[in-house]
Amino acid sequence: MAEKTIEAVEDKFETFQVLNEDGKVVNEDALPDLSDDQLKELMKRMVYTRVADQRAVSLGRQGRLGFYAPVAGQEASMLGSHFALDKEDWIAPGYRDIPQLIWHGYPLSKAYLFSRGHYKGGQMEGINVLMPQIIIGAQIVQAAGIALGLKKKQKENVVITYTGDGGSSQGDFYEGMNFAGAFNAPAIFIVQNNQFAISVPAEKQTAAGTIAQKAVAAGIEGVQVDGMDVLAVYAATKKARDNAISGNGPTLIETLCYRYGPHSLSGDDPTRYRTEDQDDPWEKKDPLVRFRKFLEEKGLWSEEQENEVVEQAKADVKAAIKEADETPRQKVSELIEIMGNDLSSNLEEQLEYYRAKESNE
Repeated sequence: MAEKTIEAVEDKFETFQVLNEDGKVVNEDALPDLSDDQLKELMKRMVYTRVADQRAVSLGRQGRLGFYAPVAGQEASMLGSHFALDKEDWIAPGYRDIPQLIWHGYPLSKAYLFSRGHYKGGQMEGINVLMPQIIIGAQIVQAAGIALGLKKKQKENVVITYTGDGGSSQGDFYEGMNFAGAFNAPAIFIVQNNQFAISVPAEKQTAAGTIAQKAVAAGIEGVQVDGMDVLAVYAATKKARDNAISGNGPTLIETLCYRYGPHSLSGDDPTRYRTEDQDDPWEKKDPLVRFRKFLEEKGLWSEEQENEVVEQAKADVKAAIKEADETPRQKVSELIEIMGNDLSSNLEEQLEYYRAKESNE
């Protein structure tokens, strides 16, 4: 009886797709209404992000960055979803979600400072984003709170939050969705199922056939999307946003994608838990290749245009890392000063101690 019930639920969550691996439209009715300029801008952002990611990996290996989580393979999931947002919408990111922040207005130089642990990298000025969360899944509860705040203020905006398949195993994942669902708050929960939570494969995260079906328990909308198809991700997110601001509550979106590189540059080696047989099929689904074919067929993209974006990304990275390098190293006293408006007596003592120590260095 239970098995039939589970199968009935899982059968409702077919993978939503607009473009196949060859860049051909396979779902004409779901093709989003984007102008030629918008399509080209979306491709530009994906190419730019791939190059910036390659540069960040190189900088990390040179010891010029701190913690960094590569994003290659997840560009369609990240940027397709972000492209459906309004500038006044909120983002509650995890540590891998730096590209969405950058395209929301977060300076690239600050992203490098954040990677180095510099406090200035966490100063989100003039943009509706939270600092990237390092604790797995904690941003999901924060997103539910922001969504409730938006509802109470009668804002026609949403909050979007991201985690990976591993994050769906956290209690915060269920608590955040349940809270937002109970209060019918305007939130979009995206699980980027990149198949591995560090070395743990997705099938060991859950016995459920999909992560999307976990929306049923929270009483909210759920959808599974081809996360290598940028138009499908955009369309699903836009629908979720429209539903949210219309008062129809939150949505859980599971994007099926693949992390081409390591989990992070902090010692992870994917060859120890992934095989070429696993990698090869996903490499053929590369989101940039797929979307490039689609645009070239429409006469909207060329090698010359792509090269311009590549060179711009390289120049921006060079300028941003230079700015980060020229930022004065943080002092312990500066960290203490920003811990609160009113410091406790023990922090005041520490502040006085470190100010004196730093003045003598």
